[in-house]
Amino acid sequence: MGAIEEEKIQAIVQFIEEIDFGSLHITIHNGQITQIERTEKKRFENVKKQKVK
Repeated sequence: MGAIEEEKIQAIVQFIEEIDFGSLHITIHNGQITQIERTEKKRFENVKKQKVK
């Protein structure tokens, strides 16, 4: 595996390790990785509201 390909693989692994919720989109043209997009989501816990009497 060439140095350029290894760099791309390392970037993908790093994105996977850093993301908690979301997606990773890898774009390939002519058999080569040309772009990596990361969409990350932030999740908040639902806190139940108390009913006002």
